[in-house]
Amino acid sequence: MLRVEKGLARNSINAYKSDLMRYLNFLADNQSLTDLEEIRQIDIRHYIRSLHDKRLEPASIARKLSSIRNYHNFLSREDLVKNNPSQLLDPPKLQKKIPQVLSVIEIEAIINEVDTKGLMGYRDKAILEILYSAGLRVSELCDLLVQKDLREKKMLRVDSKGKKQRLVPVGKKVIKVIDNYRKKIRTKLEDKNEHEGYLFLSNNGKQLTRMTVNNILKKWTQAAGITKRVYPHIFRHSFATHLLDGGAGLRSVQE
Repeated sequence: MLRVEKGLARNSINAYKSDLMRYLNFLADNQSLTDLEEIRQIDIRHYIRSLHDKRLEPASIARKLSSIRNYHNFLSREDLVKNNPSQLLDPPKLQKKIPQVLSVIEIEAIINEVDTKGLMGYRDKAILEILYSAGLRVSELCDLLVQKDLREKKMLRVDSKGKKQRLVPVGKKVIKVIDNYRKKIRTKLEDKNEHEGYLFLSNNGKQLTRMTVNNILKKWTQAAGITKRVYPHIFRHSFATHLLDGGAGLRSVQE
């Protein structure tokens, strides 16, 4: 998830791994915990206090706490545990970095580079258009179902975090590329395998994976000659930034 959805570099992922291994080892060795369900907020506080006792820098402790919070949020979101002991912990009060974004020209260059002479190009173009135009997370895109009333409703039904569903408005351009993909390629893929009605399918007719979406984006980014490190979540940041730059209200973008 960190590599594909968040687009983190190997060093960042290794830092997460190191933080979490030290945390879990502390819980096992010092708190005698043997099950993730046993972890309570007080256990996390004991660990943070131990970091203070070792005289770690505040920024380092804040990063480790952020790793722990993200870890417990992930466990909870994936239904691997019932409780999230980090939920009521105060987040680190550090200045956040501004997310990296692509310019409108760079976004257009990547999407326009997609070659629809090869039939899978219709699928790839639809994927990139939706990632940008609807600002979806890559997991949400992979979970999209075929929606027969899209042309009339002009709204994508998206299953988002917390098993909630939201409606996302889309324009004629997105609807057209989805129609092209469904007519020209999806009908040929859907008979190859069980797919439970998912909109985007792989070459073998199965539900598309996060890794495949990442590879698709990497392929057309390189073809467009863009040297920035581009990953699916950067389309979401760019979507929000470009809306705000165009005069949209912050609350509207959040919704």
